[in-house]
Amino acid sequence: MHPYIPHLLTDIAAAHRAEIPEEKPPQTMEEHFEEIDRWVSGEEPEHTFGYYCGLSSENFPPAEQLTDEEMILLRRAFEEMMFTWNQGIDLPEKLPAAFAYKMVVDLLNMKTTIVNSGNMSFDFCTGYAPGCVFKEYCPCLRIWNEEEDSDRDIDLKEGELPF
Repeated sequence: MHPYIPHLLTDIAAAHRAEIPEEKPPQTMEEHFEEIDRWVSGEEPEHTFGYYCGLSSENFPPAEQLTDEEMILLRRAFEEMMFTWNQGIDLPEKLPAAFAYKMVVDLLNMKTTIVNSGNMSFDFCTGYAPGCVFKEYCPCLRIWNEEEDSDRDIDLKEGELPF
């Protein structure tokens, strides 16, 4: 085992959210709608996930220095820690260990909102498989390719509708 792994696991365990802060007093209707407007408009959150949990991506060794088993161990510990912050990550099942490890560690640099109830999730899905960050591991790629194949099978004359 890489000698740094036990230290990282200790740091990840220390990054667990100890307690959820007490709820703020109920919002006025105006404050509630302002919050919704900020979310709908896509206003970027103020801080990164690393800011909240206290971890830094620079403290994680590159995937090339770790075995698949070590990366899986760190990823699982990291995802458990994320859960204490009401955060999650949705990755394709067949994603290689090094790819998934890098994605999880990179979350420390992504801006996010921490919620006290419910859950926020990083899923990276845009629905556009050709531009997907997961490349050939994109779960939508098969469906996307099937649609392209069926589109090619339709031989329409100019101005003709497919129905």
